[in-house]
Amino acid sequence: MSEISAPVAFTLPGHALAGLGTRPFGVYVHVPFCATRCGYCDFNTYTAGELGTSASPESWLEGLRRELDLGARALGTAPAAETVFVGGGTPSLLGADGLADVLDAVRNAFGLAPGAEVTTESNPESTSPEFFHGLRAAGYTRVSLGMQSAASHVLKILDRTHTPGRPVAAAREAGAAGFEHVNLDVIYGTPGERTADLRASLEAVLDAGVDHVSAYSLIVEDGTALARRVRKGELPAPDEDVLATDYELIDSVLSAAGLTWYEVSNWAASEAAACRHNLGYWRGGDWWGAGPGAHSHVGGVRWWNVKHPARYASALASGGSAEADREVLTAEEQAFERIMLELRLAEGLPLDALDADGVREAELAVAEGLLDAASFAEKGRCVLTFRGRLLADGLVRRLAA
Repeated sequence: MSEISAPVAFTLPGHALAGLGTRPFGVYVHVPFCATRCGYCDFNTYTAGELGTSASPESWLEGLRRELDLGARALGTAPAAETVFVGGGTPSLLGADGLADVLDAVRNAFGLAPGAEVTTESNPESTSPEFFHGLRAAGYTRVSLGMQSAASHVLKILDRTHTPGRPVAAAREAGAAGFEHVNLDVIYGTPGERTADLRASLEAVLDAGVDHVSAYSLIVEDGTALARRVRKGELPAPDEDVLATDYELIDSVLSAAGLTWYEVSNWAASEAAACRHNLGYWRGGDWWGAGPGAHSHVGGVRWWNVKHPARYASALASGGSAEADREVLTAEEQAFERIMLELRLAEGLPLDALDADGVREAELAVAEGLLDAASFAEKGRCVLTFRGRLLADGLVRRLAA
């Protein structure tokens, strides 16, 4: 592993900073530590055995403080963070005290706007009633728990280590600690998962009493243990028809229980329960992503950090930036991303975001039942129908062509 030989300065062009504060602004913090590696995961995470003595939570936290301070200086007139999202990895491995230190670092660098949403992801197995009470005392307002499935054989295929009932218990503990907003993540389409397994998972989610659910189809990512098993023929690849049927079941069950879709893969019990941080991404907001491998975006400029925690800490300790590379999005790229992201929202995409060819494609999509006719005619908005949600990726390419 090579060291950075000289501090790398960090600046942003004036055009990126010009509209700062007119768009949503959030802070994402990436915690790269995991107790074990899940077979389907390709996130930038490391187990203790993989890191050895090259990095630690302590060196990571020191680097994080340095990066957040650098961010506040680089943005200059940055508004206070409206949202904070601590993800990973497994943030709950830091414990409530460690996560309090993380939030203090964000607060000291950027400040928190009144009523800020502050979320942390957590693995149910590394939580407890005391953990959740500690988070509330530190200022966290929202918790996202990885459930994935209530079926033990599905969890085994995913290499998840928690027991099937633990996510529900953890969600209840979070509620008892005073968290009004709790999310459970579900993955569907795992090889060997039956309709009965998915239905049982959804029943468990509803039994937990959470006000937000994220449901993602399993994606076999190159380089993962799961991909190797699929390539060897040990497991079948996810079936597109099964995924569509699963999605229909998820939407039907959650909708009947009062959870409404507000983004293709997310359902909430109310507008207040929707994840404001992720809405900032989908609505083209700005965010500073801190931590190894974290991505940031401000005013059409996107950059990302070096991935390894030791190199990340070393770069910042030298007085420079941990930036690995960046791209300045062209007007065409920004237009494509707006279509790709806003179309996924239940509020839809305004028709004036499309060029003439895109408008013609949208008119065809209305005729094909992919876009809601009333929203199109009365509000000038492209809003996905249920069938449109199933075919959203292809529709994006048509509208942006």
